[in-house]
Amino acid sequence: MPELKNLLKNNRNWSERIQREDPEFFKKLSTQQSPEYLWIGCSDSRVPANQIVGLLPGEVFVHRNVANVVVHTDLNCLSVIQYAVEVLKVKHIIVCGHYGCGGVRAALENQKFGLIDNWLRHIQDIHKDHKSRFDSMPESSRWKTLCELNVIEQVVHVAETTIIQDAWKRGHELSIHGWIYGLDNGLVRDLKMSLHNIDQLLPAYEAAIAEIGP
Repeated sequence: MPELKNLLKNNRNWSERIQREDPEFFKKLSTQQSPEYLWIGCSDSRVPANQIVGLLPGEVFVHRNVANVVVHTDLNCLSVIQYAVEVLKVKHIIVCGHYGCGGVRAALENQKFGLIDNWLRHIQDIHKDHKSRFDSMPESSRWKTLCELNVIEQVVHVAETTIIQDAWKRGHELSIHGWIYGLDNGLVRDLKMSLHNIDQLLPAYEAAIAEIGP
């Protein structure tokens, strides 16, 4: 399988280049990580968390899944959040979606792929909750809008976890932010959905939702 050998060769070349540029890089990286950021993003291979915000390995803790969904029964995601908050003491949680998300489109168009249909049901619920908004907008805008709404709803889901609410009660300095990334230009857009405590949840949600749409 020559393509895998190419990956190993690329790895060696990368390691050698990094060490030429910074001989202490891997020594520093091998010490305890202390990121300030938890990134919850999509599994899409076109959205590399570190690179698009100019951060080095070790500076951002990352969780990714199809369509950047946060579900209260997903022990994988909840474990990542708990570790990031209670052990790593991150100060910011960023939920970052992206335009052109295949998972969001599948949910919007009710496409059927098998097991993943159950996962994408969470996004279909968002579409249903905002049905009147979608019915009144051009079809060409619906995919983009659902990508944005999905991010905002997932920020709410993060804030509603017992992990985050307990952290805020303890006085942990912690903020949650909703961003979206453009595949066509490489730019991140702030969706103005940022929370620093639970009391901000409803007003921030209503303000962010009001900004969404064509």
